Amino acid sequence: MAENTTEVIVGGVVLAAAAGFLIHLASAAGISREAGSYELTASFRSVEGVTPGTDVRLGGVKVGTVTALDLNPKTFRADARFTVREGIDLPDDTSAVIASEGLLGGNFLELVPGGSPFNLEPGAEVENTQGAVSLITLLLKFVSGSGGQ
Repeated sequence: MAENTTEVIVGGVVLAAAAGFLIHLASAAGISREAGSYELTASFRSVEGVTPGTDVRLGGVKVGTVTALDLNPKTFRADARFTVREGIDLPDDTSAVIASEGLLGGNFLELVPGGSPFNLEPGAEVENTQGAVSLITLLLKFVSGSGGQ
């Protein structure tokens, strides 16, 4: 009888630890939607270096997370879904830019607010986008001397 009680308690602790690990994994991967946030979308030519869970920043401050990336089969562009913290009202002419933390740093999604008096509604699409710039492509253009002249 005591053995069964011990096995049940140990089994419960193992299940609780597994559930906690899965919840942590989902939040770290950006799978779960952040509480107190709303979702926006944007379409990019390239999202190189961005994955679900990547930071969304405004003025250098993290305000959200990229939640999903999908290839649009009609436009051949990368469609990104991301969250923005509740209470941050972005103008509807806001730009979304894939930016880099430096030469060796990772990429993140930067929001650059415009000057429109109208705000983006939850679920809206950010129309003005700039995709990732490949460092290797830039270096090859510089070395070959074809810098767009």
